[in-house]
Amino acid sequence: MRWPLILAALIVLLNLIVFLADVRAGMMMLIATVCIAAASLILYFYSRKRLYSGLIEYAQSFEKAESVMLNEMGTAAAIVDTAGNVLWKNDAFSLIFNEGDTSHIQSIFPDMGKDVTDKLTEASLLHSSYGEGRYLIEMRPAVFGAWVEKAEGKHLIFITVTDETELVRYKNAYEQSRSCEGLIYLDNYDEALNSVEEVRRSLLMALVDRRISGYISSLNGIVKKLEKDKYFFFMKEKDVDRMIEDKFSILEDVKTINIGNDMDITLSIGVGRGGTEYNDNYESARSAIEFALGRGGDQAVLKNGENVIFYGGKSEAKEKHARVKARVKAQALRDLLNTCDKLIIMGHKNADVDCLGAAVGFWKIATTFGKKAWIVMGKPTRSLKPLYDKFIESSAYPEDMFISGDEAMEKLDDQTVVAVVDVNRPSITEEPRLLKKARTITVVDHHRKTTEAIENAVLTYVEPYASSACELISEIIQYMGVEIDLTPLEADAMYGGMVIDTQNFVNQTGVRTFEAAAFLRRNGANTTRVRKMFRESYNDYRAKAETIDRAEIYREHFAFSVCNAELADSPTVIGAQSANSLLEMEGMKAAIVLTPYNGQIYVSARSIDDVNVQVMMEKIGGGGHMSVAGAQLKDMTAEEAEEKIKAVIDQMIEQGDIS
Repeated sequence: MRWPLILAALIVLLNLIVFLADVRAGMMMLIATVCIAAASLILYFYSRKRLYSGLIEYAQSFEKAESVMLNEMGTAAAIVDTAGNVLWKNDAFSLIFNEGDTSHIQSIFPDMGKDVTDKLTEASLLHSSYGEGRYLIEMRPAVFGAWVEKAEGKHLIFITVTDETELVRYKNAYEQSRSCEGLIYLDNYDEALNSVEEVRRSLLMALVDRRISGYISSLNGIVKKLEKDKYFFFMKEKDVDRMIEDKFSILEDVKTINIGNDMDITLSIGVGRGGTEYNDNYESARSAIEFALGRGGDQAVLKNGENVIFYGGKSEAKEKHARVKARVKAQALRDLLNTCDKLIIMGHKNADVDCLGAAVGFWKIATTFGKKAWIVMGKPTRSLKPLYDKFIESSAYPEDMFISGDEAMEKLDDQTVVAVVDVNRPSITEEPRLLKKARTITVVDHHRKTTEAIENAVLTYVEPYASSACELISEIIQYMGVEIDLTPLEADAMYGGMVIDTQNFVNQTGVRTFEAAAFLRRNGANTTRVRKMFRESYNDYRAKAETIDRAEIYREHFAFSVCNAELADSPTVIGAQSANSLLEMEGMKAAIVLTPYNGQIYVSARSIDDVNVQVMMEKIGGGGHMSVAGAQLKDMTAEEAEEKIKAVIDQMIEQGDIS
């Protein structure tokens, strides 16, 4: 509005210049100058007021329209400060949350706490719930001049709330209706049939079929028998959730079938879910059933993508009297040896007697077939050194029989087979780098499989029923098709592995265990030599006595203790032996000994039959067998590890896994 006055002033100045040039022209221009100046003054003092009034009226009407629009729009909206105070809300917001306290946003949406609002720097989304409804909250940092003085926080936040209850309901309904596929295998079909009279066998299988069909049908699923001991079933996601809720009760229900059979029937169940295609779920189910069988059966495994969950597994793996599988694996190993030039054999870190005995047995097989073989071995423990030294000192064995991990990496090429014994988890093998570089891998182990597995193994022989890896290797030796003459030292090593892992043939033993021991005895194993070889030192004996003395009882049936590694020559071995001794106390369901050693906490867990310590140890990252298990924990003290295990025991008791 001032520009006309400025122009008028310029014209007046121009008029003076014209006067100086020509008076007549200046007089004529003066008339025009006066008119322009008058018009400018009138415009400035009169029209400006009218224009101001129009602008103010427009602004007021715009603000009113904006307010009406925000108040009447269907989307719930509000302005809050970072402290959570609701400074303004529209009608839709008030209508949705009229029954609650709307003065503070946290009283409506607890998820929208101060830690969320205070750190908000850009538009963000939050899913929350209120009552029975589910809502999507969109938050945007903003400045509203009219509200700044009222704000108690750092800035203001404009939020819109969208009701997504129906969307969530439809999404859940879709997910619950997605298909899942599963497989059911009878673990001990032949053994169960052979334990009953021939005329009753058809009745036994009819009862099993009826139980399985009835169970799947009760969950609205469809089941089809594929083979005499294999079933395929199909159901919805929501029905799988029901299976999980009742902890796959069919596992225990089928064991109650008894028409004179001496052996209970057990099942393995593999369920695949979460796939986008039918084939994805089927492949997951196949992978899951392999996990279940590899862990000894009598359990259910659910695989959802890469996530694997185990259920059941409360009974010991049943020994199969038929040695068909051992013979097949031995033949496969023979074919494999005929295609390679060299073998590199390794076990787990901190190798024990079973690990060394199995490695020596595998080395003997390889050398019998004329292959060059090495055993990857780190520094032996105090308990293992007497046996290890016998091989080192014997002139019958090459100087490079035992090599380090670095040396093994140098020897590895495309024609080399890497044989893994007494372990099936890559992270705890003696040299994990070998598994990443090797083209051909074979695994022989007696520990139950976990979600961590050695990939791309061309030959896997994992039997949880076996007492030790030495038992499996001794059976393979008998079926290799050629005469393999074990020396007395080699037989002692393998026999010692069986003695240590079975605690003098007390735990995890079956008919085949004693048959394998008899085979080793025939090949020169001497019980007296083995006993002398593994006698304890004075320090170890004293450390074990102190560990037992300091034991504490938790929940009346669980013994806990800590082994002092500084007192023992072989701390981890003493920890395991102490756990065995603590289990001999009356009323003990499980014994757990923790050994702080080399920056880690080594956990040894033992039980008889009341508690599945393998499941217990798996919950903290370990594994093993039902009655013999362990774990290695990092970045924590023995006290913290003990509290962690106690929390697992509490959880298992609450869930009914421990009675």
